[in-house]
Amino acid sequence: MAMQKKNSAVRSKKITDLSKNVVDSAGQQLTTDLGVPINDDHNTLKAGNRGPTLLQDFIFREKIQHFDRERIPERVVHARGTGAHGVFRLKKSLKKYTSAAFLNDTSSDTPVFVRFSTVAGSRGSGDLARDVRGFAVKFYTTQGNYDLVGNNIPVFFIQDSMKFPDLVHSVKPEADNEMPQAASAHDTFWDFISLTPEAAHMIMWTMSDRAIPRSFRMMEGFGVHTFRLINDKGESHFVKFHWKPVLGMHSVAWDEAQKINGKNSDFHRQDLWNAIDSGQFPEWDLGMQLIPEKDEHQFDFDLLDPTKLIPEEIVPVEIVGRMTLNKNPDNFFAETEQIAFNPGNIVPGIDFSNDPLLQGRILSYTDTHLHRLGSQNFTQIPINRPIVPAYNNHRDGFMQTNVPQGKNIYSPNTVAAGCPFQATQKDGGFVAYAQKVDGETIRARSRSFFDHFSQPRLFFNSQSTHEQRHIKNALSFELSKVKSPVIRQRMVNNLTNIDLGMAQYVAAKIGATIPSKLMAWENLNIPADGNPAEFTSVDKKPALKTSPALSMTHQPFDNIETRCIAVLAADGVNGDTIKQLKKEAASKGAVVKIVAPTLSPVKPIQGASIPVDETLFNTAGVLFDAVYIPGGKKSIDALSQEDDAINIINDIFKHCKAIGADKDAKALIDKTKVIKGKGINLDGNTKTFLQNIAAPRAWEREEMRM
Repeated sequence: MAMQKKNSAVRSKKITDLSKNVVDSAGQQLTTDLGVPINDDHNTLKAGNRGPTLLQDFIFREKIQHFDRERIPERVVHARGTGAHGVFRLKKSLKKYTSAAFLNDTSSDTPVFVRFSTVAGSRGSGDLARDVRGFAVKFYTTQGNYDLVGNNIPVFFIQDSMKFPDLVHSVKPEADNEMPQAASAHDTFWDFISLTPEAAHMIMWTMSDRAIPRSFRMMEGFGVHTFRLINDKGESHFVKFHWKPVLGMHSVAWDEAQKINGKNSDFHRQDLWNAIDSGQFPEWDLGMQLIPEKDEHQFDFDLLDPTKLIPEEIVPVEIVGRMTLNKNPDNFFAETEQIAFNPGNIVPGIDFSNDPLLQGRILSYTDTHLHRLGSQNFTQIPINRPIVPAYNNHRDGFMQTNVPQGKNIYSPNTVAAGCPFQATQKDGGFVAYAQKVDGETIRARSRSFFDHFSQPRLFFNSQSTHEQRHIKNALSFELSKVKSPVIRQRMVNNLTNIDLGMAQYVAAKIGATIPSKLMAWENLNIPADGNPAEFTSVDKKPALKTSPALSMTHQPFDNIETRCIAVLAADGVNGDTIKQLKKEAASKGAVVKIVAPTLSPVKPIQGASIPVDETLFNTAGVLFDAVYIPGGKKSIDALSQEDDAINIINDIFKHCKAIGADKDAKALIDKTKVIKGKGINLDGNTKTFLQNIAAPRAWEREEMRM
């Protein structure tokens, strides 16, 4: 009896928790969804020990029916993702530009949830695909939820949302054989791209190192579109949103990315989770490019064109706040999978522009959620709820969890004294910006959108030598997978509009006819049923020849926080070196992993046994940012007999990362492909080794292999 009272008291307490949709089963009885205690969850109800299962077994029916419905449709795009909770703090009030409360008040934090993702692959694909990365932020503001739904690339493939299904159909696995997964290196994608000149700018970005980031924590984010900020006087400024990672931008090499996908397909997911779990919270500065309404037409491109960016040298990015991710989800499905972003979720003080891609996204995202989450009431799922109460006359429908009070479900009314009543603009009610709209109904694109090659040329010319080489090699790899010679040649000819040398390099690599001059777009064998306007390109002379801000090489590299260092060790290792390196690395926020032949603790020359984090056979050099080999003859002799140790060092060297070693590690180094050069420190100076990690990779090593 006493036990029954105790269980009753515990369950009573849990009812309060359940009202908040928080479920913690620790110490609790197993129950049905309606709270009925379950006596046996291992056996169905049968007519005799070996008899048929009875239909009346409501416990089994509930369990199996729920299991049958555990999976909801995955997102058509951005299916593969991960997320985290955090806060945004404003550093500088933007009251001059916007009435949005969270962009006015510098004294309070705004809760956020961020979801990072790849675009093309399914939920089961690998993290390190060459792809665009989604960067979606939900701000839970005091005026409702605001979603900044962007990517890690500031432009997009297409200018009008009408073409979005075609783009996605082309990049998804080909319809006849469902291959390849999470890859753009196939005929249908490059056929579409070669016939879509507006995609030229985005292709330069996706073939660059930006498309294979080292970590979600080390990539930029962009709102992509031009939005509006509206102040309390009704004045408008156009705005471009930027997220700048505090850790700086880092990428991986393409060969490295392919190997990482094989060694750890959850590399990016695990990296984000581990960083937050260890208290090394990722941070981004929120920046804005602000353009007065009167300056809308002062550029050599159209602000409404989502395939264009504003060079930072023309309009600097003003840092206004910082976002910190400080909590992992409690449950992946409930939060990361069920969260519903929409660029149409705005708050007073923020409004849309007439960007034709943005206009279509506003509709598409809501329509997707209705299909994927099964009901208009997806806004009641805890991760999607605002932090302020919602009052309206919406009622009923599938998955309704609210319990509205009273008889009123219409407006205007007197039965509820007019409630819920409309908010005035003075009281914070949302009022759309009163822009003038005048024109004929037409299916066409503004001629101001027709310059397709100036900005991709600007991007390519702004890259360093090794970055240009990576773009050319990426194009060569992708197009070498295309089976149709016609598509390959058309794409090569197209590239001449960006850079003739690049086109010639790629042509030689893939066996296409090498062009000797720029191939005018109108001579590229456009299909007869194509829209002539769609294939027109007006080449303009841009205001800048190069933009250093577009190159990752020109970004600051001044810290090694959260960078992962492999220390190769075996019995007889110099424990003092490991102790010193760990201390120096920890002071700079880096992570040291001891990698040994087995998981048994390593016995050093001096001091206590050293715990092992990874084994030589269960990890790989591609999973680390650098490698260090401490001395100790016995340890070096043992490692020299391990092919896996040699492979780790060779991989680190091949991918131009920092290598450090004590002087007596020479016997092991001599068995590798390591030669002296930038980023190589073999004199035991751990301080120099750590400095080498902070610097950009020693890309010069690639030239030695050419």
